[in-house]
Amino acid sequence: MNLGRETETFEYKKSTGELKEAIISIGAILNKHQKGELYFGLKPDGTPVGQDVSEKTLREISQAIHNHIEPQIFPTISAVRIDDCECILVRFEGYNTPYFTYNVARIRVADEDKVMSQKELTAYMRKNETSENAWERNISDYTVEQVLDKDVIDFLERGHSAKRIAFEYSDKVTALNKLFLTNGEKLLNAGMVLFCDNQYTELQMAIFAGTERLTFNDIQRQHGTIFELVSAAEKYIKNNIHWRVEFDGSLQRKEIPEIPTDAIREALINSFCHKDYGACQSNEVAIFKDRVEIYNPGSFPEGYKPEDFISGGERPVRRNPLITSVLYYSKDVESFGTGLKRISDVCNEYKCQVEFKMLKSGFAVVFFRSGTSDSEDTPTDTPTDTPTDTPTDTPTDTSTDTSTVEERMERILALCKTPHSREDLMHEFNMNDKNHFIQTYLNTLIEQGRLERTIPDKPNSRLQKYITVKNMQK
Repeated sequence: MNLGRETETFEYKKSTGELKEAIISIGAILNKHQKGELYFGLKPDGTPVGQDVSEKTLREISQAIHNHIEPQIFPTISAVRIDDCECILVRFEGYNTPYFTYNVARIRVADEDKVMSQKELTAYMRKNETSENAWERNISDYTVEQVLDKDVIDFLERGHSAKRIAFEYSDKVTALNKLFLTNGEKLLNAGMVLFCDNQYTELQMAIFAGTERLTFNDIQRQHGTIFELVSAAEKYIKNNIHWRVEFDGSLQRKEIPEIPTDAIREALINSFCHKDYGACQSNEVAIFKDRVEIYNPGSFPEGYKPEDFISGGERPVRRNPLITSVLYYSKDVESFGTGLKRISDVCNEYKCQVEFKMLKSGFAVVFFRSGTSDSEDTPTDTPTDTPTDTPTDTPTDTSTDTSTVEERMERILALCKTPHSREDLMHEFNMNDKNHFIQTYLNTLIEQGRLERTIPDKPNSRLQKYITVKNMQK
């Protein structure tokens, strides 16, 4: 099978002996098209010749991309078979242009990678700064038809209640068009992340046993719309912090969280408003014994500090103004540019210490915990009106196994030195929650490169089994 000749978004290399040239092509394609594919094991005309494929080879490609492309990207690197030849496919995308490879910016022209002159680079960057075609305004692969009518109706009802939307619902096409989220039948990227389950809005949530990212008691990953993920993260935090009970003069019971919930929600909304979606990384919630961290992959505006917006009176700087505006209509965003001040003010009122951390990879809001509990691992006095689907190691399972998630993972790896089915493994732990087991244990181990499927091309096969990766076996 011949895949056809190289194009502006497809590049072929005979082998990883051309790894440097491949990295250069990836950067040039990103600067022109923001996404593309590169194969190792193909001639320039698309004829497969094969390539040695091993974990070491895949790791070398990943490390070269990490070390020599700036800003950083997170490609998908996989082994593929074309005819009878083993090849390697690298799928990549990124929107933080311009990209530099080996400290040089290049751009794709036909099937060549042209070095940008200083004049061309300056013009390119100036165009990007003033362009209306930011990531959120690019046209996505999603259509209006994929949006649920109910979600649009619910959103408009919230907008009406907030008195920030005046028009009535007639149909979703008209409504989304009035919100400036469409281009013809297609959604803009902003509309996609707000109203569709997609690969750009991913949330990782974890509970760690101590104060460092070592042993975790629970880990979950979810995809969904911005609204769904904010709600999921809010529930997760509420269910896993401490609450105390107070009684007022009339003996009315009042549950008080160790971290103000208004501040939690504000931080979560901000994390999706200011996320750098082009980085293709997930938002994170990390719960430690002494703090809760809410992280988003989006660096703080250059030249500013958090204090500038809390007490300095600076005007708002919005990375995603269209997404932020839509969230403002539904009052998920109270007002522009006041998020950090609102978080700070509420925490001061509750005497909850908060820290804003500017990281190279993004931005984090850190709430320091003050609650105490009779148990080291579970909060007490949880209010009855908070969600009851508390994420634990076995949410609906009957297992009496008291080992940690990490200990169970080690047992899974030991068992899977010979292939085991999911059913066999769940029976071993007396678990019955299929989705939880797959998400918390199997998918996590696969993503860590410690476990693999015996039928990788058909993950849902009824014959599927799992085996420990050879170089992880002892």
